[in-house]
Amino acid sequence: MATAVVGSRKGGRGRKALTAVLDNDANISAGKAAAAGILSPPPPQKAAAKRAASKGKGKAAEAQASVVDEMSELQGMLERLRLEKEMAEEMVRERDEVIRKKEAEQGRLQAELKKIQRAKEFKPTVSIPLVKSLIEKEQEGDDKGKKKKGKGKAGHERKKPCPAYVLWCKDQWNEIKKENPEADFKEVSNALGTKWKSLGAEEKQPYEERYRVEKEAYLQVVGQEKREAEAMKLLEEEQMQRTAKELLEQYLKFRQEAAEDADGDNKKAKKKNKKDKDPSKPKQPMSAYFFYSQQRRAALVAEKKNVPEIGKITGEEWKGMTEAEKAPFESAARKQKEEYQKQMEAWRQKKQEEAEEHEKEEQEQKKIMKQEAMQLLKKKEKTDNIIKKTKEQQQKQRKKKDDAVDPNRPRKPASSFLMFSKEARRQLAEERPGVASSTLNALVSVKWKELGEDERQAWNGKAAAAMAVYKREMEEYTKAHAEVVASGDSSPCASSSASS
Repeated sequence: MATAVVGSRKGGRGRKALTAVLDNDANISAGKAAAAGILSPPPPQKAAAKRAASKGKGKAAEAQASVVDEMSELQGMLERLRLEKEMAEEMVRERDEVIRKKEAEQGRLQAELKKIQRAKEFKPTVSIPLVKSLIEKEQEGDDKGKKKKGKGKAGHERKKPCPAYVLWCKDQWNEIKKENPEADFKEVSNALGTKWKSLGAEEKQPYEERYRVEKEAYLQVVGQEKREAEAMKLLEEEQMQRTAKELLEQYLKFRQEAAEDADGDNKKAKKKNKKDKDPSKPKQPMSAYFFYSQQRRAALVAEKKNVPEIGKITGEEWKGMTEAEKAPFESAARKQKEEYQKQMEAWRQKKQEEAEEHEKEEQEQKKIMKQEAMQLLKKKEKTDNIIKKTKEQQQKQRKKKDDAVDPNRPRKPASSFLMFSKEARRQLAEERPGVASSTLNALVSVKWKELGEDERQAWNGKAAAAMAVYKREMEEYTKAHAEVVASGDSSPCASSSASS
């Protein structure tokens, strides 16, 4: 059996049915007849039939050509679909590759994050310099004072002294007001100005003298404050340099430890330290229900009840209890609360005393820091003059080297402050080992200023006694030295006369 296939076009054309050519007896006989017709000349009827058959063969050839075209078109479509499929598969492979790379990068980043989380955190132990903290506190106090001043309260700003005319106006204002009760501010001011111009120099002198004294005192206080501020700034810079150096040393040490710990990646990350609670603070009192729950817990635990079940059972039992049954537990809770309030009152009192003591220590430290800052400023001022006096000191040292020093000459005794300083420095060095020399000097100066009159008089007496002994020894030394000089001068004269 021979078959003919007709394809379908993509442009919406319908699919044609298959045409079957059967090899039956009629076709075989027709073929034989056709073969016989070739051997013998066809009759007229057969010629017409032959023309009709040739026309049918032409139509079949045309149909076969159309089928071939459709088949080639289908093959082209299949080739395009194959290429599109290959392109789609290539795109899918590329997308999978990108996803794989992203997942690998994400895994690497997570590993780095875990490594960073396991790493030690740099926590410096360097505290803020005390000078800086004191300055910040003073600035906060000044800011609060300015805010209060805006609301009508006095601030911390220092007032300038009033001129002589203003001082005189304060004294004369009420008198002018009594003479002219209905006068306004402008009229009173004009009257005071006229009267002030008519005053003589002797009448103005008390007010001018008062203004001069107040101005000198004001300038002295302001100058001292300015000097202290400059000294504190110098001390702050010095402390900040020390702090930065210490911080750098700690960071370098941390980096070294971190590099040593980098190999131990399997170490667990340390838990964050919780905020330390005050161990001396009294614990909160228990309620009546907690007293009852604590009493019932042992029996319920013996029955193998877990924590949620114990809470549920005790809660239901507590709700079902009468006031009489709750009374013992409420009484125990009340007593514990009263005891807690007493303990809290004592604890608050203790904390207040500690805060006052801390404030007192801060004030004392502030005094010491100011004194140390002033000493630092004086040191800076001295260094500025060292360059100028270098040549003079070198000349004096050369002169001293040339002159022979008499070892028998009495030494000048120390002053009362130097005697006190020697004793106080020894005590402070024992109390505070390792403290800096500048801090010791500042502490000694503060202690000297805080001495009472009797104590200071005692040290002055010691210095005076030492000075009296020095003067007596110096007189004896001078007298002996004069005799030696006189004998030295006379001996060459005697020898010259003998030789003559």
